[in-house]
Amino acid sequence: MDFALTEEHKMVQDMVRKFGQEVVPIIREYDRKHEPAPLLPRMAELGILGVGIPVKYGGQGLDYISLGLVCEELEYADSTLRVVMAVHMGLCAQTIYHWGTEEQKQKFLVPLAKGEKIGCGAFTEPGHGSDFAHIQMTARREGDYYILNGEKMWISLATLADYAIVTVRTNPEAEKPHRGLSTFIVDLHSPGIKRGDIKGKLGVRAGSTGWIAFQDVKVPVENRLGEEGEGFKITMSAFDRGRYTVASGAVGLIRAALDASVNYARQRETFGVPIAQHQLIKQKIARMARDYEMGRLLYLEAGWQMNEGIRATRIASMAKWFATEAAFQAANDAVQIHGAYGFSDEYDVERFLRNARGSIIYEGSSEIHTLIQADYALGYRRDKPLRMELPPYDPEAWQ
Repeated sequence: MDFALTEEHKMVQDMVRKFGQEVVPIIREYDRKHEPAPLLPRMAELGILGVGIPVKYGGQGLDYISLGLVCEELEYADSTLRVVMAVHMGLCAQTIYHWGTEEQKQKFLVPLAKGEKIGCGAFTEPGHGSDFAHIQMTARREGDYYILNGEKMWISLATLADYAIVTVRTNPEAEKPHRGLSTFIVDLHSPGIKRGDIKGKLGVRAGSTGWIAFQDVKVPVENRLGEEGEGFKITMSAFDRGRYTVASGAVGLIRAALDASVNYARQRETFGVPIAQHQLIKQKIARMARDYEMGRLLYLEAGWQMNEGIRATRIASMAKWFATEAAFQAANDAVQIHGAYGFSDEYDVERFLRNARGSIIYEGSSEIHTLIQADYALGYRRDKPLRMELPPYDPEAWQ
């Protein structure tokens, strides 16, 4: 595997890093107000919302490693920016690209990649998160339409998105619950849809997280992704890419915590010397540096596998599991290094800690990823090729 970054990779990373510098001065204000920061237009202007999609569909024609680098830089500035990429690109746009018909790509993917429309993934329900095979939201077919009823909960960009990838139960009588699911592209401006924001969140306060209720919502048959009964594997495929963006973003948070800790430890003095000279402070900083490098290698391997057309379920899960737990540890250590100041939102490390906690839950909790990795190691689980997976990344074809 060759993880050497190209000049194009470095240019993209540098561009997003500069954008992040625009965000840092304002993000604390929106975090305090618990209001979404108005950053989507600027992200669209810079082409960030189209990274990972071929030019012919309105994207930037950049590969999956570029997508990972973008997410690392975004979360270095603030987690809310990376959350946008996880749901808009990882769960929504990428799913349409991998599973949609040409007509669906032209209708939905092009405006998403251009940033003219915003997408999200609506999967979790009030009573079902990790136990996804047993979701209860339903869709029944009536002629050329499906009628959707139910509610989705904890949906990032719920009140800001135009389109959602929604998986529901179309066959309640299926012998195995996961075979009764189907996935749709839903216009969230359709009649019968109500949406709202969830207040009082621990972290990601400068981002939109909410609920979406569906009451007799008519969705055209041509908006179904894949065939009836393929919803579970389509959703799992979406999670591969969503987890990849979460993993790469978490690595950015580790780096942010490390940089903040190094800067503070060099300046703060106790017992007549900078605290950077105390062994226990060094231990925390060394652990951050180690975990940053390990997490980065894991997500780069996942990106490489995706570029090669390899199903990256195992490595994306491992990268997400490791990086999110390491990010929380790094943020916690950063708060400790900052002492009483780390307990104040005048310093960014307090926000890092709150934001890092959520990523251990969403896109598959650490408990779920532990089971996944154990099943791979024990030979109980093997990846099978998915029917709609696309060929490897081709720089010429994507331009």
